[in-house]
Amino acid sequence: MSFHSIYAHGFARVAACVTTSHVADPAANATAVIAAAKTCDAQSVAVAVFSELCLSGYAIEDLVQQDPLLDAVERGLASIVEASAGLMTVLVVGAPLRFGVRIYNCAVVIHRGRILGVVPKSYLPTYREFYEGRHFASGAGITGEAIAIGKLQAPFGTDLLFAAEDVPGLTIGVEICEDMWIPVTPASELALAGASILINLSGSPITIGRARSRALLCQSTSARCLAAYVYSAAGAGESTTDLAWDGQTSIYENGVLLAEGERFRQDGQITMADVDLDLLRQERALMGTFDDNRRQREALFRKVTFALKPPSADIGFLRKVERFPFVPSDEHLLEQDCYEAYNIQVAGLVQRMRATGTKRVVIGVSGGLDSTHALIVAAKAVDLLGLPRENILAYTMPGFATGSESKTNALALMKALRTSWQELDIRTTATQMLKDIGHPFGKGEKVYDVTFENVQAGLRTDYLFRLANHHGGIVIGTGDLSELALGWCTYGVGDQMAHYNVNAGVPKTLIQHLIRWVITSKQFSADVNATLASILAAEISPELVPVKPGEKPQSTEASVGPYELQDFNLFYTLRFGMRPSKIAFMALHAWKDVADGEWPPAFPADKRRAYDLAEIRRWLEVFLRRFFAFSQFKRSAMPNGPKVSAGGSLSPRGDWRAPSDSSAAAWLEDLERNVPNPSTSVPTKTQ
Repeated sequence: MSFHSIYAHGFARVAACVTTSHVADPAANATAVIAAAKTCDAQSVAVAVFSELCLSGYAIEDLVQQDPLLDAVERGLASIVEASAGLMTVLVVGAPLRFGVRIYNCAVVIHRGRILGVVPKSYLPTYREFYEGRHFASGAGITGEAIAIGKLQAPFGTDLLFAAEDVPGLTIGVEICEDMWIPVTPASELALAGASILINLSGSPITIGRARSRALLCQSTSARCLAAYVYSAAGAGESTTDLAWDGQTSIYENGVLLAEGERFRQDGQITMADVDLDLLRQERALMGTFDDNRRQREALFRKVTFALKPPSADIGFLRKVERFPFVPSDEHLLEQDCYEAYNIQVAGLVQRMRATGTKRVVIGVSGGLDSTHALIVAAKAVDLLGLPRENILAYTMPGFATGSESKTNALALMKALRTSWQELDIRTTATQMLKDIGHPFGKGEKVYDVTFENVQAGLRTDYLFRLANHHGGIVIGTGDLSELALGWCTYGVGDQMAHYNVNAGVPKTLIQHLIRWVITSKQFSADVNATLASILAAEISPELVPVKPGEKPQSTEASVGPYELQDFNLFYTLRFGMRPSKIAFMALHAWKDVADGEWPPAFPADKRRAYDLAEIRRWLEVFLRRFFAFSQFKRSAMPNGPKVSAGGSLSPRGDWRAPSDSSAAAWLEDLERNVPNPSTSVPTKTQ
């Protein structure tokens, strides 16, 4: 299976289909279903869902009890079954069917020339505009039965699951319309029994506000059940004697809307999305209460298996993948995230100061993004505590490579915020230390190794802790989540340590937007905002290694990789535990073309970059080595700080608990085996 196939990475394509209804004309409706089914097959759709009673029409009242109509429905089903013989797609079609002495509102599951099973509707609305109890029997409690549809035989009951034997995690559970509007839904039981893709065939005439209610129910069901939820409502062509129809379609996954169709279309439509089956499986494994609930409500289901035989080639990727998973591209969502993140940080520091009785905070300010953001968090915290800004003891501590721009920005920000501030030049002390330990730099040689860098980083932190002792304050940490992930911090007496780290839960890519939000929401005065804007424009650099005139300053990203890629890798590793090969696949679709997809609001046009597979693979390998085999000992001893993002934190007391002496071999092996290496001519295997 090709690396570029979605089915190689735990995805499955699903579709919500609405055909133009022909009232009480099953033959015409079957023709429309077959045409849509062929389109779905051409798009390599695994599961296609049609609306409730789509073979007969939903609003046909007493006509549904007429034998000629029901005979025609059976013939229509037979034609669909025959047409499906050469199709990959599993079809879920709505039809009224006779069983015993009653008529049932059913979902018929069809695949490759056979009916896999028939699921009757359990809950029949017979209130307000609905009158289903007049025409249908409830399927609630029917289990273990079989139904004859003309010459066709199939399992019948509400106890059916449909599982692909060749696509891990693809298990389908079906409910019909009203089934999702009740307190304890069939979908809940189906999910607990193993269904990862929940189907709802709906009639649901439209009234003002009903579309919002449907969306809320679909979203909440997918979130509670840790499942995908595929919804298709009846549309154009249904009888408008007393009602109207909008043909709403939507696909949710674990509470997230993947796709939705246009409402009130005058022809049919097919809404498609690629569902992440691995994500759902991993969420269920991680969230132990899901399985606890299953064991409390053990139910017996029949599992009908089928072979999907998905394509192994590249069929595209019908899924929005954010370049910045910690940073939504939607303007309103980003504003809400920034508001919450900033106030989480502020609230965390306020509580720590109250709990310790601390009136002063000590912070090192470099002029870079992290210390800048930590400083404006501290400023808001002391404001809320009713303390003067002078109680923020801010220090800029230039070293051997401190640039004039960063130093200027640091001084300007401290002055604009009206903090207490001081410049402490560490070069004399650092030179003495290097000389005392016998480092070549202490003898005048231009040796700029890790010892040279860490002496500076360590001295800065040492000064801050002693200043905190001297002035009765606490040291505010400034290192961010991305640096902790990569181990890009100096351990112990260095920027890894603090009394309280307000940035510990904030990734580098979000900090930029938090600062932008602080500017646009006018948290501070105009002169503060101007300095913040200048800091945003500067390149990220630790400024520890001197450069000659005209040379480019030391770049963090040249060493550990672009933070935008590494934050992408971190999110899908930390939040979902995805395989490196899958992360690479998703990163390629997110980053391969600057023009594709959306960028976060106000993201500078000149900083928009694209990455090919070779670059993605290269920096992913760096991430795996640093995250799994190198950096954990630093995270195991990290100071307190609030979790900010739902993407997770790296606190050993929270989301991420790992041994400090682990190996990255398993993750590197997956990368090597399953991600093509463009630098070699030998094709790699794929899983």
